[in-house]
Amino acid sequence: MAIFQITSENKVKKAKIKKFRNEKELQKLFERNLEEIFGIRFLASEFVTTHGGRIDTLGLDEDGSPVIIEYKEGEKDNVINQGLFYLDWLVDHKGDFELLVQKKLGPNVKVNWDSPRLILVAQSYNEYDIYAVNRISENIELKKYILYDNNVLFVENVVLPGKKSGTKKSRKTTIVYKEYTVEDHLSNKSEKIKDIFRELQERILKLDEKINEKALKHYIAYELDRNFCEIVIQANALKIYLDISKNDLVDPKNIAEDCTEVGHWATGDCVFKVTSLEEIDYAMSLIKQSYEGKL
Repeated sequence: MAIFQITSENKVKKAKIKKFRNEKELQKLFERNLEEIFGIRFLASEFVTTHGGRIDTLGLDEDGSPVIIEYKEGEKDNVINQGLFYLDWLVDHKGDFELLVQKKLGPNVKVNWDSPRLILVAQSYNEYDIYAVNRISENIELKKYILYDNNVLFVENVVLPGKKSGTKKSRKTTIVYKEYTVEDHLSNKSEKIKDIFRELQERILKLDEKINEKALKHYIAYELDRNFCEIVIQANALKIYLDISKNDLVDPKNIAEDCTEVGHWATGDCVFKVTSLEEIDYAMSLIKQSYEGKL
């Protein structure tokens, strides 16, 4: 992707691509900015496994899922298989990971083992990398970066062919994941609540084709690289959590409440309820603010 710098004469100048000196420089930059780039809390670098391997980066995402990050600055052809090996190891050694979380983040932080993630970070991927990841596992993500002059870093998701949000593929790893669907959350709910949810779901997904819908155990999340909205489907209402500060939210009707000091499963900082189709327009005006904050 071409990036252009606007000069003082209102001209544009194409930014030149440059490279990191080595893979370690790439890794250190991402680790120091892990939460800003991916919404992942940093736990450890070069984590030594019981079989003598070294996991590049370990983290915990905003949904409480364990995350392994492996970097590929040059041609490291075994990074996918190596990452899968570490992912299997991690699930077999949950106690080691949970002790690390308690040490780094505190004893009250919960780990969600339903869907551990493997993120691969590289400047480019060949067709064999993309084919392999598309076939092997839903829980592997490819991230592409480009470093430009003036220290501009561009990071994007690599869209895998045939992969759709919310669908699961057969896997060749030994890990068994707990799967949840939107229909699980709608089960036994009234037709009124289902209609409200479907309308809101459609409106959210229309904001951007890159939005991913994730059905988790306690809520349904909507994300770009990071969550911007979570929905808890209750018997008589939709509870909407937004990943934006109450102080930054323009809310003329003042329906959103700060929930940072209140225990809740979702990742958002403020919450409000939707109880009718007539409330969706206003709800979307709040949701869009959280979405735009993640662009």
